[in-house]
Amino acid sequence: MYSRIIVPIAMDHLEHGEKVLERAQSLLDEGGEIILLNVVEDLNAYAQGYMIVDFPLELIEASRDHAKKTLTDLMQKHGVTTGRVEIRIGGAAGVINNFAEEVEGDLVIIASHRPGLIDYFIGSTASRVASHCKCAVLIDR
Repeated sequence: MYSRIIVPIAMDHLEHGEKVLERAQSLLDEGGEIILLNVVEDLNAYAQGYMIVDFPLELIEASRDHAKKTLTDLMQKHGVTTGRVEIRIGGAAGVINNFAEEVEGDLVIIASHRPGLIDYFIGSTASRVASHCKCAVLIDR
């Protein structure tokens, strides 16, 4: 089994996150840790060169606060007592991969969705995590 499982959860796909969290609980070693991770996209990074408008920092902070509360509530709802919530800012796949290495995770469980047209051109987050992550990755569809 696994002692440190990272579960990235997107706020717009929370229902998938609940299912993945249940799977993580079933794969966790006794005394292990589940880390729920949410990545808030840095909208200002995308705006560079395309827009003159800066997104207010309050908007990013509000997103972080909402994600932290939502994921903390989710952990309590599912009875996760050996875990924590982490909120990071940046591009999802890169942040997930770097975070997994930083905390020495031994499994990332990430939800996937049916690919849309854009995913065929740029790839999905789950695909990029599976391709570049240094630990085991389980993609849950």
